[in-house]
Amino acid sequence: MAKTAVERQVAYRKNRASAGDNGERRINTWVSTAAYLALERLARRYGVTNRTMLEQLIAAADQNIVSTLDLDSPEWSAYFNVTQ
Repeated sequence: MAKTAVERQVAYRKNRASAGDNGERRINTWVSTAAYLALERLARRYGVTNRTMLEQLIAAADQNIVSTLDLDSPEWSAYFNVTQ
């Protein structure tokens, strides 16, 4: 018997957590129209999808912070929410 659309969607979302190199997480949020339009412009300029542009922006912002932290420092632990 064929799966319903709902059953297929549930299976798809369940498998996303282990997809790719490190799995994927769902982000479901509202943003301002200005932020959305800026994301659209950036993605179009660089010829990528909104998802790719958002991932690149987040990764770059994170890397800017991580590059200023000393490994095993209290700041590193606080940033990565590591309890010692």
